[in-house]
Amino acid sequence: MTAIPEYLEQDLYLTTVNGLKSLHFDEQSTQSAMDLDDPYVLALGYSQTMMGFLLFNAQPAHVLIVGLGGGSLPKYCYRHLSECKVTTLEISHEVIALRNEFFIPKDNQRFEIIQADAVKYMADGLASADVIMLDAYNKEGLPAELASESYYDHCRMALSEQGVLVINLWGTDAKLSIYLERLKRIFNGRIWYCRAFNSYNVIVFASNDENHKINWIKLLFLASKLEADHALDLQGIVRRLRAGLVYTG
Repeated sequence: MTAIPEYLEQDLYLTTVNGLKSLHFDEQSTQSAMDLDDPYVLALGYSQTMMGFLLFNAQPAHVLIVGLGGGSLPKYCYRHLSECKVTTLEISHEVIALRNEFFIPKDNQRFEIIQADAVKYMADGLASADVIMLDAYNKEGLPAELASESYYDHCRMALSEQGVLVINLWGTDAKLSIYLERLKRIFNGRIWYCRAFNSYNVIVFASNDENHKINWIKLLFLASKLEADHALDLQGIVRRLRAGLVYTG
């Protein structure tokens, strides 16, 4: 079934097909998707995989998300982490203007969308969080300034001592290995990554905890427990991370 654009503003448009409302910059990629029957479910495999941060920090007090899109990750964190504050940085006011289209909650004490340049925001020391999720793309792809060594370093400094940085990268990006090497240096090798479910995306998890070590059996047990509260294949994420033998410490 062909998706027919229902809304258009500058480089953004929406489509609705097979019960999914999606945000696009162009015809080649989907930036975000919402299941109209369950607007808070994570409809795309990459966003499900990004929630693997729960394996590293199951009860964060503050999650900071860079890149709003259709708000899938902010909405999920807001609903399923009831004690957690969720802040989202988005540079485009056009994207923010679509929040009602995707049933994104209004700002309140636990939920806030800030229009800001994330590079400057981080460099100015305005951020502080237990989990930082980087999921900001434009129609050209990943902006270089959002994958620079200085930006990753500013993200690390904004994390709490046991904080986790989660990054959505495109698996066929020619610079993927460069980004991974930067993260290895900044986090002293404490990075793990895997292919996302049903996509070419690669999701990276970087721990700010200098004493963090993975016990795969215990992590599988934790994943099983967490799945009681989250409709996510967290055990599958553990297996993907383990199979790749990607710990580089």
